[in-house]
Amino acid sequence: MLTIDALKAETTIPVIIVDHEGTVVHINQMFEKTWGWQKEVLVDQSLTTIIPDNLRDAHRMGFSRFLLTGIPTILNQALELVVMRADGKEAAAQHFIIAEKINDNWVFGATIKPLVENDGFSR
Repeated sequence: MLTIDALKAETTIPVIIVDHEGTVVHINQMFEKTWGWQKEVLVDQSLTTIIPDNLRDAHRMGFSRFLLTGIPTILNQALELVVMRADGKEAAAQHFIIAEKINDNWVFGATIKPLVENDGFSR
């Protein structure tokens, strides 16, 4: 079973971790390299920073629904979604999202792997 600690230790695929308020608390070096975000810029920001405008409302509703019910609808499965790169461009990506309760609060982690070349961003 994939855990938040296992994601924090991951070095070969892009990882992001957010707290129960949707605030980014960790990205790994592969996330920085793949998507162009710097840790100093993204950590302590809302996860919506990397979510395209047209998907933000759906994200907020799903996130809130899970926090209220604890019933997952998209966790633990590969999802093809879009991510915002640091340069403001959208890119297709495979997301795999997990949730783990730590100290009575949900923490969310995800791998976000590119589906296609990212116009010059290295992987």
